[in-house]
Amino acid sequence: MGDGDHLAALLDEQAAFYRAVAPEYDDHALPLPGGGELVEALDAFRPAGSVLELACGPGTWTSQLLRHATELTAVDASAEMLGIAAAKVGPRRVRFVLADLFDWRPDRRYDVVFFGFWLSHVPAERFASFWSLVADCLQPDGRVFFVDDGYRTDEELIEGERSPVIQRRLTDGTAYRILKVPHSPADLERQLDRIGWRIKVHPTAGPFYWGSGNRPEQAA
Repeated sequence: MGDGDHLAALLDEQAAFYRAVAPEYDDHALPLPGGGELVEALDAFRPAGSVLELACGPGTWTSQLLRHATELTAVDASAEMLGIAAAKVGPRRVRFVLADLFDWRPDRRYDVVFFGFWLSHVPAERFASFWSLVADCLQPDGRVFFVDDGYRTDEELIEGERSPVIQRRLTDGTAYRILKVPHSPADLERQLDRIGWRIKVHPTAGPFYWGSGNRPEQAA
C-alpha cells in the first residue's frame, strides 16, 4: 500500500471512529483545565453574521455560536453526530450538511468560519489544502476562530510520540486508529504565517489553545 492509500485508509478509519463514538462522545470528555478560557475567548470574538462550523460533531459548540450568529451552517462527516447536534440545538437558524471535509466544497461564503477540536485531526499532508478550503469559505473580510488541544495519553501512542497516529477505544473496547497532531501554539502560528494567514494562537492554563485571525490578502 502506497503512502496515499495508507493515509486514505487512516482517514476512513478516523471517520468510522467518530460515527461509532457519537452516542457515547460526551462520556469520553476529559476534565482538563483551561476549557473555560475557550468559551470566554469565543464569546469575546463574537462570531456574528453568517457562520460556518466545520466538523460540528454532536453540537458541543453549535449552541454557543448561535448566541452570536445570524445564521449557521454546520458540516460533519458523521450522520450520527449531526443527528445528535440537531436534536441538541433544534431547527434554530441552522443548516446541517453531511459531508467529508476532505472532499467538500462550499456553495457560498461566510463572515466567520469556526472549527472546534478538528485541526489536530488534519494530517500534515492536508494542512495547506485544508486552509485553502477555509479561505474559499470566507468573505473577503471574513474571520476564523478555532479551538483545539495537543493532549495524547501514553496508552494512545501506539506508534510512539513522534507519530501523529494514535489509538482510541469505544466503551466496549473496540479500537480505532485516528490522527492527533500535537501542535504547539507557537509552531502552529508560524505554519499559518507561512501560508499567508495572520492568526494569533493562544495557549490556555491546560492543554488547550485557541486561535483567531484572517487572511490579509483576502481582505485587500
